[in-house]
Amino acid sequence: MKLFLWISLIALSGVASAAANDDNDINKNTTEILQSAGYQVGDAVANFKLKNVDGRIISLADFSSSKGVIVIFTSNHCPFAKAYEDRVIALNNKYASQGFPVIAINPSDPGTHVDDSFEKMKERASSKGYNYPYLVDEMQTTAKAFGAARTPQVYVISRSNGRFIVQYIGMIDDNPQDPAGATKFYVEEAVSNLIGGKPVVTMSTKPIGCAIKWRN
Repeated sequence: MKLFLWISLIALSGVASAAANDDNDINKNTTEILQSAGYQVGDAVANFKLKNVDGRIISLADFSSSKGVIVIFTSNHCPFAKAYEDRVIALNNKYASQGFPVIAINPSDPGTHVDDSFEKMKERASSKGYNYPYLVDEMQTTAKAFGAARTPQVYVISRSNGRFIVQYIGMIDDNPQDPAGATKFYVEEAVSNLIGGKPVVTMSTKPIGCAIKWRN
């Protein structure tokens, strides 16, 4: 009888432990789902206001004379973001004069990586000669509104009838490691089509990069 009770207690303990693990997994998955929820292709983007590395407050409304914008969620610490850095600069050089400038936003928690602090952002922008806004999303509200999950993650947005509409979400191109090895240039294709009055063919891809470090 004692042996039976001992086995029963062990079995119940195992079930409780598994249930607790399941709860943790559910909570983790729910958090990821909540953080990835946000704008979809075709949605109108609400105005946002964030601090630029030069101290100015930049808003989406400031770009009301543009045809659109290329919003890129990025960070200082992420190797993927660093690998794409020159390509982001090239995108702005190519398309800003055609009405689609880049807006870079860093939502990553500097408490996790000191390289994502505002001071380090200023240093990075200066050393690389960023010619586009590099904004800090200190409270992470803008990243959550967009549904950004990784860095880098791109939202190509066009302006139509006074509203900013999402046209593409995802990767910059298909080769994070080697720019010379890229064969599909998703952002360039989307922006070029929009400038030419054509529909965006590939409207979304799965972003590859570092998970955004969320505040606790």
